[in-house]
Amino acid sequence: MSSQAQTIQAASGGRLVLGLGVSHRGAIEDRYGRDFNRPARHMHEYLSALLPLLREGTVAFHGETLTADTTGFSAHVAGSTKPPVLVAALGPAMLRVAGELADGTITWMAGVRTIDSHITPTISAAASGRRPQVVVSLPICVTHQPDAARARAAEHLAIYNSLPSYRAMLDIEHAASPAEVAIIGDERHVEQQLRRLANAGATQVVASTEGFTPAPNGKTPSTLGESV
Repeated sequence: MSSQAQTIQAASGGRLVLGLGVSHRGAIEDRYGRDFNRPARHMHEYLSALLPLLREGTVAFHGETLTADTTGFSAHVAGSTKPPVLVAALGPAMLRVAGELADGTITWMAGVRTIDSHITPTISAAASGRRPQVVVSLPICVTHQPDAARARAAEHLAIYNSLPSYRAMLDIEHAASPAEVAIIGDERHVEQQLRRLANAGATQVVASTEGFTPAPNGKTPSTLGESV
Protein backbone atom coordinates (compact mmCIF):
# COMPACT_ATOMS: atom_id res chain seq x y z
CA MET A 1 0.00 0.00 0.00
CA SER A 2 2.81 2.40 0.84
CA SER A 3 4.55 1.77 -2.50
CA GLN A 4 1.31 2.18 -4.43
CA ALA A 5 0.38 5.37 -2.60
CA GLN A 6 3.85 6.88 -2.97
CA THR A 7 3.92 6.04 -6.68
CA ILE A 8 0.54 7.72 -7.26
CA GLN A 9 1.58 10.70 -5.14
CA ALA A 10 4.75 11.17 -7.17
CA ALA A 11 2.98 10.70 -10.51
CA SER A 12 0.12 13.07 -9.64
CA GLY A 13 2.27 15.87 -8.28
CA GLY A 14 1.12 15.43 -4.70
CA ARG A 15 -2.65 15.32 -5.31
CA LEU A 16 -3.45 11.96 -3.70
CA VAL A 17 -5.72 11.57 -0.68
CA LEU A 18 -5.42 8.00 0.63
CA GLY A 19 -8.56 6.45 2.09
CA LEU A 20 -8.44 3.31 4.23
CA GLY A 21 -11.07 1.10 5.83
CA VAL A 22 -11.53 -2.29 7.44
CA SER A 23 -14.62 -3.33 5.41
CA HIS A 24 -17.25 -5.52 7.14
CA ARG A 25 -17.27 -8.82 9.01
CA GLY A 26 -18.95 -10.78 6.21
CA ALA A 27 -16.45 -9.72 3.58
CA ILE A 28 -13.37 -10.14 5.76
CA GLU A 29 -14.25 -13.44 7.43
CA ASP A 30 -16.26 -15.18 4.69
CA ARG A 31 -14.35 -13.96 1.64
CA TYR A 32 -10.80 -13.70 2.98
CA GLY A 33 -10.85 -15.93 6.06
CA ARG A 34 -9.36 -13.25 8.32
CA ASP A 35 -10.39 -12.54 11.89
CA PHE A 36 -12.59 -9.46 12.33
CA ASN A 37 -12.89 -9.36 16.11
CA ARG A 38 -10.67 -6.31 16.67
CA PRO A 39 -10.97 -4.04 13.63
CA ALA A 40 -9.97 -0.84 15.47
CA ARG A 41 -6.84 -2.54 16.85
CA HIS A 42 -5.95 -3.74 13.35
CA MET A 43 -6.42 -0.26 11.88
CA HIS A 44 -4.30 1.24 14.66
CA GLU A 45 -1.49 -1.19 13.88
CA TYR A 46 -1.92 -0.78 10.12
CA LEU A 47 -1.51 2.99 10.44
CA SER A 48 1.40 2.55 12.85
CA ALA A 49 3.16 0.57 10.12
CA LEU A 50 2.01 2.55 7.09
CA LEU A 51 2.54 6.14 8.21
CA PRO A 52 6.29 5.85 8.87
CA LEU A 53 6.66 4.25 5.44
CA LEU A 54 4.83 7.17 3.83
CA ARG A 55 6.91 9.72 5.77
CA GLU A 56 10.39 8.21 5.92
CA GLY A 57 10.31 5.12 3.72
CA THR A 58 11.31 2.80 6.57
CA VAL A 59 9.51 1.05 9.42
CA ALA A 60 10.13 -1.61 12.05
CA PHE A 61 6.75 -2.48 13.52
CA HIS A 62 5.77 -5.73 15.22
CA GLY A 63 2.19 -5.81 16.48
CA GLU A 64 -0.56 -8.23 17.40
CA THR A 65 -2.24 -8.27 13.98
CA LEU A 66 0.60 -7.47 11.58
CA THR A 67 4.33 -7.05 11.15
CA ALA A 68 6.07 -4.57 8.84
CA ASP A 69 9.85 -4.41 8.90
CA THR A 70 12.01 -2.77 6.22
CA THR A 71 15.26 -3.01 8.18
CA GLY A 72 18.14 -2.96 5.73
CA PHE A 73 16.47 -1.26 2.79
CA SER A 74 14.46 1.85 1.96
CA ALA A 75 10.89 1.70 0.69
CA HIS A 76 10.83 5.37 -0.29
CA VAL A 77 9.58 6.19 -3.81
CA ALA A 78 11.51 9.08 -5.34
CA GLY A 79 9.47 12.25 -5.78
CA SER A 80 6.74 11.31 -3.32
CA THR A 81 5.53 13.10 -0.21
CA LYS A 82 3.19 11.80 2.48
CA PRO A 83 -0.43 12.14 1.29
CA PRO A 84 -3.29 12.95 3.65
CA VAL A 85 -4.71 9.71 5.07
CA LEU A 86 -8.42 9.36 5.83
CA VAL A 87 -9.99 6.43 7.67
CA ALA A 88 -13.52 5.15 7.10
CA ALA A 89 -14.34 5.65 10.78
CA LEU A 90 -17.85 5.62 12.23
CA GLY A 91 -17.77 3.92 15.63
CA PRO A 92 -16.13 5.53 18.69
CA ALA A 93 -13.05 3.27 18.72
CA MET A 94 -12.31 3.76 15.01
CA LEU A 95 -12.91 7.51 15.28
CA ARG A 96 -10.38 7.68 18.11
CA VAL A 97 -7.83 5.84 15.94
CA ALA A 98 -8.52 8.22 13.04
CA GLY A 99 -8.18 11.25 15.29
CA GLU A 100 -4.98 10.07 16.94
CA LEU A 101 -3.08 8.80 13.90
CA ALA A 102 -4.72 9.84 10.62
CA ASP A 103 -5.75 13.15 9.07
CA GLY A 104 -9.46 12.57 9.42
CA THR A 105 -12.41 10.40 8.48
CA ILE A 106 -14.64 9.82 5.50
CA THR A 107 -18.17 8.75 6.41
CA TRP A 108 -21.13 7.07 4.75
CA MET A 109 -24.74 6.96 5.93
CA ALA A 110 -24.05 9.58 8.60
CA GLY A 111 -26.55 12.43 8.47
CA VAL A 112 -26.24 15.93 9.87
CA ARG A 113 -27.39 14.99 13.41
CA THR A 114 -24.81 12.19 13.51
CA ILE A 115 -22.01 14.37 12.17
CA ASP A 116 -22.81 17.08 14.71
CA SER A 117 -23.38 14.98 17.83
CA HIS A 118 -21.11 11.97 17.24
CA ILE A 119 -18.57 12.10 14.41
CA THR A 120 -17.14 15.61 14.81
CA PRO A 121 -16.84 15.70 18.62
CA THR A 122 -15.41 12.19 18.91
CA ILE A 123 -12.70 12.55 16.28
CA SER A 124 -11.89 16.12 17.34
CA ALA A 125 -11.37 15.06 20.96
CA ALA A 126 -8.90 12.41 19.82
CA ALA A 127 -7.02 14.79 17.54
CA SER A 128 -5.48 16.72 20.46
CA GLY A 129 -5.90 20.25 19.14
CA ARG A 130 -5.59 19.46 15.43
CA ARG A 131 -8.62 19.97 13.21
CA PRO A 132 -9.26 16.62 11.54
CA GLN A 133 -10.89 16.37 8.15
CA VAL A 134 -14.50 15.18 8.25
CA VAL A 135 -15.39 14.17 4.70
CA VAL A 136 -19.09 13.40 4.57
CA SER A 137 -20.33 11.20 1.74
CA LEU A 138 -24.07 10.89 1.26
CA PRO A 139 -26.55 10.09 -1.51
CA ILE A 140 -27.45 13.47 -3.02
CA CYS A 141 -29.97 14.21 -5.75
CA VAL A 142 -31.02 17.62 -7.07
CA THR A 143 -34.53 17.11 -8.40
CA HIS A 144 -38.01 18.57 -8.64
CA GLN A 145 -39.43 15.07 -8.12
CA PRO A 146 -38.19 14.28 -4.61
CA ASP A 147 -40.80 11.63 -3.82
CA ALA A 148 -39.85 9.51 -6.83
CA ALA A 149 -36.12 9.88 -6.11
CA ARG A 150 -36.65 8.99 -2.45
CA ALA A 151 -38.54 5.85 -3.45
CA ARG A 152 -35.63 4.77 -5.63
CA ALA A 153 -33.24 5.54 -2.78
CA ALA A 154 -35.26 3.40 -0.36
CA GLU A 155 -35.04 0.46 -2.77
CA HIS A 156 -31.43 0.69 -3.88
CA LEU A 157 -29.87 1.70 -0.55
CA ALA A 158 -31.73 -0.89 1.51
CA ILE A 159 -28.61 -3.06 1.88
CA TYR A 160 -27.13 -0.56 4.34
CA ASN A 161 -29.87 -1.41 6.83
CA SER A 162 -28.26 -4.84 7.21
CA LEU A 163 -24.68 -3.67 7.81
CA PRO A 164 -24.17 -3.00 11.54
CA SER A 165 -21.78 -0.06 11.23
CA TYR A 166 -24.18 1.86 8.96
CA ARG A 167 -27.27 0.80 10.89
CA ALA A 168 -25.68 2.29 14.01
CA MET A 169 -25.31 5.65 12.23
CA LEU A 170 -28.93 5.52 11.08
CA ASP A 171 -30.00 4.84 14.66
CA ILE A 172 -28.18 7.95 15.87
CA GLU A 173 -29.96 9.86 13.12
CA HIS A 174 -33.33 8.34 14.17
CA ALA A 175 -33.69 7.22 10.56
CA ALA A 176 -35.76 4.15 9.75
CA SER A 177 -34.29 3.88 6.24
CA PRO A 178 -31.07 4.92 4.47
CA ALA A 179 -33.27 7.02 2.19
CA GLU A 180 -34.00 9.29 5.14
CA VAL A 181 -30.38 10.50 5.32
CA ALA A 182 -30.17 11.04 1.56
CA ILE A 183 -30.26 14.70 0.53
CA ILE A 184 -32.99 14.90 -2.09
CA GLY A 185 -34.74 18.03 -3.30
CA ASP A 186 -34.44 21.17 -5.37
CA GLU A 187 -31.35 23.37 -5.48
CA ARG A 188 -32.41 25.45 -2.49
CA HIS A 189 -33.10 22.42 -0.29
CA VAL A 190 -29.79 20.76 -1.20
CA GLU A 191 -27.89 23.99 -0.54
CA GLN A 192 -29.52 24.31 2.89
CA GLN A 193 -28.58 20.75 3.83
CA LEU A 194 -24.99 21.23 2.67
CA ARG A 195 -24.74 24.34 4.84
CA ARG A 196 -26.08 22.35 7.81
CA LEU A 197 -23.40 19.72 7.23
CA ALA A 198 -20.70 22.39 7.11
CA ASN A 199 -21.97 23.88 10.37
CA ALA A 200 -21.92 20.39 11.91
CA GLY A 201 -18.21 19.99 11.11
CA ALA A 202 -18.04 18.63 7.57
CA THR A 203 -14.90 19.85 5.82
CA GLN A 204 -15.85 18.32 2.46
CA VAL A 205 -18.91 16.60 1.01
CA VAL A 206 -18.88 13.73 -1.49
CA ALA A 207 -22.13 13.51 -3.44
CA SER A 208 -22.93 9.92 -4.36
CA THR A 209 -25.46 9.66 -7.17
CA GLU A 210 -25.24 6.19 -8.68
CA GLY A 211 -27.90 3.70 -7.67
CA PHE A 212 -30.89 5.88 -6.97
CA THR A 213 -31.04 8.50 -9.70
CA PRO A 214 -32.16 7.66 -13.24
CA ALA A 215 -29.54 6.58 -15.74
CA PRO A 216 -29.38 8.37 -19.13
CA ASN A 217 -31.37 5.51 -20.69
CA GLY A 218 -34.15 5.95 -18.17
CA LYS A 219 -33.31 2.78 -16.25
CA THR A 220 -32.23 2.84 -12.62
CA PRO A 221 -28.65 1.59 -12.15
CA SER A 222 -28.23 -1.41 -9.87
CA THR A 223 -24.82 -0.51 -8.47
CA LEU A 224 -23.78 2.00 -5.82
CA GLY A 225 -20.72 4.02 -5.00
CA GLU A 226 -19.88 6.38 -7.86
CA SER A 227 -18.99 9.82 -6.52
CA VAL A 228 -18.81 13.21 -8.15
